Amino acid sequence: QVQLVEFGGGLVQAGDSLTLSCEASGGMFADFGVGWFRQGPGKDREFVAAVSWNGGATDYADSVRGRFTISRDNAKSTVYLQMNSLKNEDTAVYFCAVRSGTGTFWEPATRSDRYAYWGQGTQVTVSS
Repeated sequence: QVQLVEFGGGLVQAGDSLTLSCEASGGMFADFGVGWFRQGPGKDREFVAAVSWNGGATDYADSVRGRFTISRDNAKSTVYLQMNSLKNEDTAVYFCAVRSGTGTFWEPATRSDRYAYWGQGTQVTVSS
């Protein structure tokens, strides 16, 4: 079992930057793709970004491409989400997730059902 804890959320102003961290423990983290998802108020959970097992491949939602950067440090069992030029619509609870051990589990994936382990989330609020 992999346990995930997100850090770094908070209240920021539009245009600011914020970096989220996701720390993993208790399982095989380094071999698996990891994703970030978010759920805004009154909205469904949506894909944000994902990274392959070694950081060599990434994928982003169109709404964050060019503003957000996902990266990982397997030595620290941590995945990061650098968020720049934040907008009001980025307000959400952000979750990290680790891929399940089926299919191309080492690759990034955009579908939430490709992920088996989830953190509790961290709130990001962007004010005008």
